[in-house]
Amino acid sequence: MKRTFVGAITFLALVALVVASGWLVPDAKWTGVDESVVEKFAKEAGRPPREPFINTDQGDLLLFLFLVAGTVGGFTAGYYYRSLFPPQPTATSGTTNV
Repeated sequence: MKRTFVGAITFLALVALVVASGWLVPDAKWTGVDESVVEKFAKEAGRPPREPFINTDQGDLLLFLFLVAGTVGGFTAGYYYRSLFPPQPTATSGTTNV
């Protein structure tokens, strides 16, 4: 019981620290792996960043692409449902309890 209580208090303290850190530095920019690691190695290799072939930062294009991919994936999974999840054989197949 005491161990659970200590674990709960520790968890709540960690959550409070995370929330407080967001309040202390609200405008802090968190860089992703692209910017912090990949760009650094690309610049060292003499390959500066360039514009992507398909710029998905324009409006809702990225959301639309996720919608299309989900629709295609859902249709495909539904079409091949019996192949993906074959029916389970029953032990009493073909017998009656009459």
